[in-house]
Amino acid sequence: MRIRFYLDEDVPSSFAQALSNRGVDTETTQTAGNIGCLDRQQLLFASREGRVILTHNKRDFIILHNDFVERNLTHGGIVVSDQLPIGTLLKRAMKLWFTLDADDMYDRLEFLSNWK
Repeated sequence: MRIRFYLDEDVPSSFAQALSNRGVDTETTQTAGNIGCLDRQQLLFASREGRVILTHNKRDFIILHNDFVERNLTHGGIVVSDQLPIGTLLKRAMKLWFTLDADDMYDRLEFLSNWK
């Protein structure tokens, strides 16, 4: 099954729209009504919904991923990225989307910078 993205509130809504325009199932913290929720809550929400969270909050989500690993907890996947122009984000995210599926992302931390 294809990756379904959940974009953290620090990711521009124009990027969400660009993904959706290309047929990528995308939800945002804004559309889910989760603005202001803690990072852990965002990750748990995404996982319950079968989504991979994409965020610019690299430091905190790397720590969160490591905490999940240490505690033998599972999540649907995390993609972290620097804040980049929408075109660059889109190119990398689409490369990842065409290459990996939802099962590949399960409990995985992926750096969008690896998808140039």
